[in-house]
Amino acid sequence: MLASQMTRALWQALEENAALPAPLSFQAEGGLPSTFAVTDLASASIAAAGLATAALLKRAGQAPGALQVDRRLASFWFAWTLRPQGWALPPMWGDIAGDYATRDGWIRLHTNASHHRAAVVRVLGPVASREEAAARVATWSKAELEHAVVATGGCAAEMRSIDEWKAHPQGQALAEQDLVWSQEQAIAPAPAWALAADRPLAGVRVLDLTRVLAGPVASRFLAGLGAEVLRIDPPGWDEPGVIPEVCLGKRCARLDLKDLPGRERFEELLRHTDVLIHGYRGDALENLGFDAEVRQDLAPGLVDVSLNAYGWSGPWRNRRGFDSLVQMSTGIAEAGMRWRQADKPVPLPVQALDHATGYLMAAAALCGLGRRLGSGRGSTWRLSLARTAQFLVEQGMRADALPALAEEAPADLGPAIETTAWGPAQRLRPPLLLEGTPLQWALPAAALGSSKPYWSFETAA
Repeated sequence: MLASQMTRALWQALEENAALPAPLSFQAEGGLPSTFAVTDLASASIAAAGLATAALLKRAGQAPGALQVDRRLASFWFAWTLRPQGWALPPMWGDIAGDYATRDGWIRLHTNASHHRAAVVRVLGPVASREEAAARVATWSKAELEHAVVATGGCAAEMRSIDEWKAHPQGQALAEQDLVWSQEQAIAPAPAWALAADRPLAGVRVLDLTRVLAGPVASRFLAGLGAEVLRIDPPGWDEPGVIPEVCLGKRCARLDLKDLPGRERFEELLRHTDVLIHGYRGDALENLGFDAEVRQDLAPGLVDVSLNAYGWSGPWRNRRGFDSLVQMSTGIAEAGMRWRQADKPVPLPVQALDHATGYLMAAAALCGLGRRLGSGRGSTWRLSLARTAQFLVEQGMRADALPALAEEAPADLGPAIETTAWGPAQRLRPPLLLEGTPLQWALPAAALGSSKPYWSFETAA
């Protein structure tokens, strides 16, 4: 089965030459409609996070049970897990976000954040609707518009083919990068984690500095294993379309890392952090004075897991990017268009690059915790959406779609009612079963800024 092969490849990327730490099986037939192996990617990346959990338990002297991944539920978890009752999720996309025809091809504009929308408007001029934006975009070439939007601080990606991406300087740089890069750091004092089988991450503190979607998916998984997750956002930031989905199990606070009180509070948080997950562009934390060396000095033994959109070397290492843009850049949307014989880009049926990278980030964090137990050393881990895209493309393309997955049924939902900040809801049952180690979340989804930026053991000023 392709999911098994992909899982072994992912596990080798995380822990080279390591055997699978627990028996693993997959269930359910069919797949999401795509020329790419999206359902198998979903299943394999979730399985990798499960294997990393099992490996950590073994390091702690526990005997992990068998692993089982439901391919159908894994596919559903790569979309939306939340089922509101009596209310609706806000729209996910901005009013002018999307794909547009240019003079010579297609481009995608990402305008969900207000400052990204403002960047597009600075280039195109004021636009009040998608139709008006389309008329302006049609006068540009795709390369010129991509360059203009990016140069003014916005987010855009012209549609390239897989071969065009391979020939691009960033595609060439990416081809030399590891799917998961890691490096051990200095020896640190022994941690005091209990690592019980039923809640293996109880007592582990995770500081989450990420935005949509990969990083929040990672920290959501870690929260499901019992970690205390504190998400930090800057003042004024919001992403209303996804917060109810990805903030399950977390407390959410705000800090301004550009002012002294915010920086001092962040430093104090970091001193007590076991896992730091961040998705800033390659040079962003460095520019704020918190480079990798500073982070390890503040928190000896830190497991430092970071995400970049387009990779960690090459001319685009500091370029803003999101899943939908990376699909356009790397040839995935163009390949989908040819597969479906469509007249416009055809992206993956879910934001699979985000979700898969998120579960790999969670797996990296768990492997890092295992290394801390084994060697006493901290570690640094790096992943990217574009490198995950390359992994997916390397699995090959199908000429025909897999049989459709069985539709969602009431039995797919967990019985508990989650009292979110927006109203009651149910969640899909987790797609991963690790015998003796259930995924369960102690906190409902919370709004950004609803908590103070303090760990649970601290007293807020």
